This record gives sequence, C-alpha cells and structure tokens, in this order.
Amino acid sequence: MIIQLTDPDLPRAAEVIRASFATVAAEFGLTRENCPRHTSFATTTERLCDHLGRGWLLYGFFESGRLVGYVSISKSKETDGAYELHNLAVLPEHRHKGYGRQLLDFCKDRVREAGGMKLVLGIIEENAVLKDWYIKNGFVHIGTKKFEQFPFTSGYMEYNLGAT
Repeated sequence: MIIQLTDPDLPRAAEVIRASFATVAAEFGLTRENCPRHTSFATTTERLCDHLGRGWLLYGFFESGRLVGYVSISKSKETDGAYELHNLAVLPEHRHKGYGRQLLDFCKDRVREAGGMKLVLGIIEENAVLKDWYIKNGFVHIGTKKFEQFPFTSGYMEYNLGAT
C-alpha cells in the first residue's frame, strides 16, 4: 500500500532511504569521505522535513504496516510542466517484489493527475542496471553532467507523460 507521508513518518523514511542507498554506495565505492553528500549519508529527518515544507510530495510503500519503500516528487523549477522524481528506494530485503515499479507507476499517475507533462530524474550514470530498469519502465536517457563534488557522473532521464 502506498500512502502520502507526514511528519511522524519521516524518521523511518530517512532510515529506509539511507539503508536502500547504502547498497549503491557500497557497489560504487562511495564513502562519507569521498562522497559525503550521497543519499546514503546525507538523508536526515530534517532534510525530509525541509522537502515537505517546500511542497514536495513524499510517499511510502507499506508492507504489513511497515514502511519498506519511499519516493518523492516535486515540481521542477527549471522546466514548466515537469516534475522531478527523488530517491526511489526499496529496502534490500524487500526488492524484486515489484514495489519499485509500483512506486514509479504511482508517481507517474500523480504527475499526470497534476497536469504534468514529464517526469525527470537523476541517477549515477555508471549504474547500468538502474539505467536499464528505468528504460524498461519508459524513461529515455537525456544527458549527463560531471560535478566536481561527486566521484561519479550524474545521468539524467525523463518520462514523457503525453506518450502513454
């Protein structure tokens, strides 16, 4: 079951995000020293409260009453009619059950209902498995950017809501 999160849910949501992204950090050799701003290290309850206060929509996937997945969306400040997908996360022990796809489809529906034309996201470009998963779910790769503070390349993808 997917529900919109509120303040009391945020400490657990932060834990879910950090634990989910920790596998990515381990896979790509990211540490607090070489990438302190990575999601696995930098996500806090306070940061999620800030996102909520800025109008982001935060959602949790619950299995048997326990929060096991997370995603958020926000209106893009850069592109009219676009929404950004943030931190799609499923705890490692709950993966491969279709929860990520359900969260993704849920966000597509919410953006469509809000009149959005596209959903955009950023990933670690070198994460071929994740990139392929998003492509299988209708996203198109639109570019890359290298930031000095990250030991990886940021990749960008989008899903055209008018194409479905």
